[in-house]
Amino acid sequence: MIRKATIEDLDAVVSMSSACAKHMCANGIFQWNDHYPNRATFKNDIDREELLVFQSQNNILACIVRSTHKDDVYNSVTWLTKNENNLYIHRLAVHPNYQGQGIAQQLMDNVEQYARTNSFKSIRLDTFSQNTRNQKFYELRGYKQLEAIYFPNQSEHPFYCYELVL
Repeated sequence: MIRKATIEDLDAVVSMSSACAKHMCANGIFQWNDHYPNRATFKNDIDREELLVFQSQNNILACIVRSTHKDDVYNSVTWLTKNENNLYIHRLAVHPNYQGQGIAQQLMDNVEQYARTNSFKSIRLDTFSQNTRNQKFYELRGYKQLEAIYFPNQSEHPFYCYELVL
């Protein structure tokens, strides 16, 4: 079941994302770390009612942020659509024990359907340049790779911006 996260979900989401960060690092993908994403980040997502969770049998297995807020780091990007009525995806994560079961696909289907139903012009996101699995995942869904941006506190490597025009 996919639903909006509540403050009661915060501990489970932080624990799940921590497991994801450790799993990525163990596989040489240094995208997430002890500093990002953190508890305050997820609390803010919940407070803004932008965090969705995938729940099965009372367990939070995955999450995704669906936001209308455009982060300043995106200001330099030449997007495919105008900067109006766009939806942004952040922090898509599936607990390592449940990866490969189509949960990320279900979360993306949910967000894309929401965007179409609510007449958004596009969906935008970024993914780590060293995470080729994520790049392929988004490209197979029709997202177009655009420019690179940098998050120096996370990595010296760039993050690639992607956009799906609806």
